[in-house]
Amino acid sequence: MGAARVTFLLLALMVSACASGPPKHLNDGCAIFREKDDWYEYANDSFKRWGVPVHVQLAIIHQESRFRRKAKAPEDTLLGFIPWGRVSSAYGYAQVLDSTWETYKRATGNSGADRDDFEDITDFIGWYGNTSYRRLGISKWDAYNQYLAYHEGQGGWKRKTYKRKPWLIKVARKVERRAAMYRAQLARCKDDLDSGWSLWPF
Repeated sequence: MGAARVTFLLLALMVSACASGPPKHLNDGCAIFREKDDWYEYANDSFKRWGVPVHVQLAIIHQESRFRRKAKAPEDTLLGFIPWGRVSSAYGYAQVLDSTWETYKRATGNSGADRDDFEDITDFIGWYGNTSYRRLGISKWDAYNQYLAYHEGQGGWKRKTYKRKPWLIKVARKVERRAAMYRAQLARCKDDLDSGWSLWPF
């Protein structure tokens, strides 16, 4: 194999690795979409379809995986040190359980959806948030309660299981604050994002 071909393959691998990794600036919604120039289209399509705003989607993904596409639930241990599998089947950008993902695919007909695909996961969050709105009356713009229903399940939210988990309430407040931050940031760059112009300097 020639040196030029090897160099090309190495560059292609580096570009692929960069494209699939998390964004560099997780605290800046505009920077996230500047770097991942197709992500805004996916998140905005989900918003148009389901009504869950982009900033709420981003805040949930940040909390669940820090935008790592292949994030997994932590490993469980036996006696505190022997590996004993995963604590749950949660996987991907939004740490979705196997059973919940299967329900989503059946409900939407999106049979080929993957939890490590950003387009599919934004659609999933929109679908779940819309379901929480229809079943529980939670506003799609209410990041705090949307996250509680997301974490506890809609039945758990209805039973108010989160009230026995002070740590979870703190996390939900964090999600709420982050959603507000993303909302303010995205308001400043929305026109550029909507125009499709993403080649801005970092």
